[in-house]
Amino acid sequence: MLRFAYTIVYVHDVSQTLQFYQRAFGLQTCFLHPSQSYGELDTGNTKLAFANHDLAKENLPDGYQRVDARQSKPWGVEIAFMTDDVAGTVEAARRAGATLVAAASEKPWGQTVAYVRDPDGMLIEICSPVQSKK
Repeated sequence: MLRFAYTIVYVHDVSQTLQFYQRAFGLQTCFLHPSQSYGELDTGNTKLAFANHDLAKENLPDGYQRVDARQSKPWGVEIAFMTDDVAGTVEAARRAGATLVAAASEKPWGQTVAYVRDPDGMLIEICSPVQSKK
């Protein structure tokens, strides 16, 4: 049986990134390698992981395109967090160092959605559960 285990985002400083996600979203570190080159956040059954760029060079000898906060537009990939308090979560993320990309808006399918970028430039969706429209 195949199961989705984790997503890894390559970043400049794993420890700083884990601290950002703890401050911004209250997520706890469940693993940090002693080298601090790899760490995981406890997000339930699937882990959100971060590895530093040097580790990526070992794993991906042909390289890759780095996520970079200096890029004017985010990558076409996002991390999504669901909450009952989109506005409060967006504000906590901004206080922790995130950059607002799109303010919260109501979607036709019954969901409130906002977007921020983390300090490394990764796009993060903050959304409410879908409320069925009757």
